[in-house]
Amino acid sequence: IGPCRLLHMSVFSQSFSPCGKFLAAGNNYGEIALFSLSAALGPDANELSQKPILTFTAHEGPVFSLLSTDSHLLSAGNGEISAWSWAELIKKNVKAAWTRRPNYKSSLEIPEINAMALNPADNSLAVGGGDNNVHIMDLENGAFKSVLQGHTDYIHCLSVRERASEVLSGGEDGAVRIWDTRTSQCVHCVEVYKYETCARPQHGKWISCLTTDSDWMLCGGGPSLSLWHLRSMSPTSVFPLSGCQRQATFYQDMILTVGEGQCVSHCLMGGEVKAQIPCTPHSINTLAINTNSTEHRVLTVGGSSDHIDVFTNLSYKAFSLRF
Repeated sequence: IGPCRLLHMSVFSQSFSPCGKFLAAGNNYGEIALFSLSAALGPDANELSQKPILTFTAHEGPVFSLLSTDSHLLSAGNGEISAWSWAELIKKNVKAAWTRRPNYKSSLEIPEINAMALNPADNSLAVGGGDNNVHIMDLENGAFKSVLQGHTDYIHCLSVRERASEVLSGGEDGAVRIWDTRTSQCVHCVEVYKYETCARPQHGKWISCLTTDSDWMLCGGGPSLSLWHLRSMSPTSVFPLSGCQRQATFYQDMILTVGEGQCVSHCLMGGEVKAQIPCTPHSINTLAINTNSTEHRVLTVGGSSDHIDVFTNLSYKAFSLRF
């Protein structure tokens, strides 16, 4: 990779292997890099252990989304999803197990895929992006079985509530839609920017980050990051973070969030920002917590840089992996 490409690199997506020993990261050039966490965290770790064990071009456009099933790494590029066997990738064999494309209305434009979410309850995959729709794919047979229509602009983010049989989607139109996966109907539509406590008209109305945990939802983007109770459908806390947030997650009794700004913010459920931990990228797109292996439990953060910061302890960066 040339120096110019490294300078303009952005990391958009991350996923840990099912065994928790490897991290896959996707960038703006359509490449996926595989890092060995066991090597990077090992007692003999050196600079070489922080470089990928494998880098390959997976898609023509940026890899905006990566996730793992119990056997495959799924990657989303321009309008398509590919599956890569983890067992093969670890052996450095790069060959897609399959590639699928949702049924788009127009064959002229290929809409990018911005988000994917797994629903273990029925072994399905929700896919959202540039055609304003959520496509539901059956992972058993690879067929797209339904389309959730309602957003008026492209979809940025998705979250699955397994117990409630619900998929949530957030988009450029400023809406969070809650869908019943059994009927493919939208059961709620929350226009976050219309709530005075969340609205930030100077930033816009789009929703770029969305996550759920039982009856709670976190969402933000143009509007401030806010915590919602899904039964009462109202914001219970709004977080005073200046930039637009791109990814947030519930972790233990806290909320970790990243976006515009060179830090990971630690927030309390009540709305307080407890700490802001410095990172390498000036702007951050993705944060991931490795819960697949206690031995390799780390937080990893990627954004507008070829560096992926690794935190073995939430309060400071331990080292960086590099594309």
